[in-house]
Amino acid sequence: MKITMSFSRISFALQLFFICHFITSGKLREVEGCTIYISNKCPFPIWPATAPNTGHPVLANGGFYLPPGKIRPVVAPGDWSGRIWARTGCNFDVPSNHKPACETGDCDGKLECEGTIGLPPATLVEMTIQYDKRQLSFYDVSLVDGYNLPVSVTSYKPASSKCFIRGCTKNLKDTCPIELQVVNGEGQVVACKSACLGFNLDSFCCRNKYESPEKCKPSVYSSLFKKACPSYVTYAFDTPSPVVSCSSDQLVITFCPDKWGTEHSSA
Repeated sequence: MKITMSFSRISFALQLFFICHFITSGKLREVEGCTIYISNKCPFPIWPATAPNTGHPVLANGGFYLPPGKIRPVVAPGDWSGRIWARTGCNFDVPSNHKPACETGDCDGKLECEGTIGLPPATLVEMTIQYDKRQLSFYDVSLVDGYNLPVSVTSYKPASSKCFIRGCTKNLKDTCPIELQVVNGEGQVVACKSACLGFNLDSFCCRNKYESPEKCKPSVYSSLFKKACPSYVTYAFDTPSPVVSCSSDQLVITFCPDKWGTEHSSA
């Protein structure tokens, strides 16, 4: 329940609206669907996952395998709303019995999440697609519940600077404080929790008496996230807002984008 509330808070607080549209004969019209290209430029496989907001359908059965260097198009309805993330270190060969099958981003041990929200920490791409192009178009990359991989977002053919969310300049798994680290069985840091997820304090989670921009300010932890990934949302009331506006009906989501960091060689 706490995880669901955390994700929902971000979606509603930022009012994320992603609009797909095109112009035919100079007239406005509705769009029946959008194509989201999910690209893996990591040197290892990932398992992208999708989870819709309430009332929307599940895309691509909720999850799939994506080898290094591969791209998979996912078609979304013209009014879809939800989130996309990548799972890492997965093994679906052994029955999970609802135990995690992935080191990060797991969804009840299943390959196809079928609408289940992933287990944080995981880097989230949040969006909502609408038919009406006259509505504002916004999407973001969120670290409010933590980080597992860098990701960039842009429009597709042509790519527009107005639609671009950059990756990270540093690997947060390298700089993650010990108290927020998620470590696998081999002792490797595979993800970094946010302060809210790690400590569950109102001041970090921007809730109760801190549930306003005036009361909830950046912490030393969110500032560390912001330094590594300046284009991402790092806490609930992150300002200036990292939300990006774009009118393209084709979007490219790239995990481990080229040259995303200069101080490391892997994600």
